[in-house]
Amino acid sequence: MFNVPLDLGVEEEYQIIDLETRELKSYVQEFIGRQRVQGQGDDAEEIKHEFMQSQIEVGTRICRDVNELREEIRRLRRHVIGIGDQLGVGIVAAATHPFSRWQDQAITASDRYIEFAQDMQHVVRSLLIFGMHVHIGFGGSPEQRELMINVMNDVRYFLPHILSLSTSSPFWMGHKTGLKSYRSIVFKAMPRTGIPMAFASWSDYANLVNIYAKVGALGKDITTISDATRIWWDVRPHPKYNTLEFRIADLTTTIDETICIAALYQAIVAKLIRLRQNNVSWRFYPRDLLEENKWRAVRYGVEGQLIDFGREIEVPLPDLIDELVELVDDVVDDLGSREEVAYARSIARSGSSADRQIRCFDTVIEQGGSEQDALHAVVDLLAHETRQGVEGTA
Repeated sequence: MFNVPLDLGVEEEYQIIDLETRELKSYVQEFIGRQRVQGQGDDAEEIKHEFMQSQIEVGTRICRDVNELREEIRRLRRHVIGIGDQLGVGIVAAATHPFSRWQDQAITASDRYIEFAQDMQHVVRSLLIFGMHVHIGFGGSPEQRELMINVMNDVRYFLPHILSLSTSSPFWMGHKTGLKSYRSIVFKAMPRTGIPMAFASWSDYANLVNIYAKVGALGKDITTISDATRIWWDVRPHPKYNTLEFRIADLTTTIDETICIAALYQAIVAKLIRLRQNNVSWRFYPRDLLEENKWRAVRYGVEGQLIDFGREIEVPLPDLIDELVELVDDVVDDLGSREEVAYARSIARSGSSADRQIRCFDTVIEQGGSEQDALHAVVDLLAHETRQGVEGTA
């Protein structure tokens, strides 16, 4: 139907929380140890280290559709939260912690991360951020790779829309930043990030990656495109999985938000492929214009206005989400994701995780609580929402 699999996979990076202080807790080793003791069958070895020991990464299996993906996300969160309950710590899904400091975090002692820290120095030490990466399957044939590059060029237009819906990082080291995605600001300090340039072909993209590898920009002993994982664009061809990997989103707090974002990515890709099958391509816009919309998403989230470059006017984000849902209307039934995609309208009008965090904080302050009380209340809210839809946990 679409000439590519369009299957899905998601990686989520969770926070480990001390239940008494609400601070981040460097405790991933205990999770790994408990998992190895208990691990049986599907749940064995599914928790992975990240750079900071207060982070946990999980990754789903390859899923045929969003219904399978929902069950996978639910299963993985249940697994991680269940171990956390046994260890007496909490799990939070949000792109920044409201008040913990990066200077206080322990780094995972592996050769990979030690070399990474030596290469990136202070920049990587400050990356106390948590993301969600969504993979859409394309396959690895020459024709499928060319299609992947064409779709990547087109899909860049929609990345700020998705970021707005996913925003979950309004706080940074105890400060109310005034932004909805402070994670995006922190990550911007890294090289080879942001919205990618447009590429004329797969070979055009491969040539750039090979130059990076040749000059040592991608890390020690990286010489081929299949090992080029140190390109951190907001969307990129994954070097090993034959997927288009979307990286712009904050880590969403609830399962419903995660599934909505993944469903939107899949539906947009399917729509762009269908347009190309009908000899129609999305209009090209310069990266600087796309970055302007990304800034607006970072700053205002769903409460902002993005630029409709075709009409050269500002449009409220909820109206743009209505247009986006209508744009993909003819593919969502084939994908089985009509309800999941439509949920974007609810997020756009009721607010993202960032908006709920800010409302929680402001309510405590208005009721006479201290800033510390308010920040603790935000952590408690996030821990509660991370459990929503996860059956079988305490």
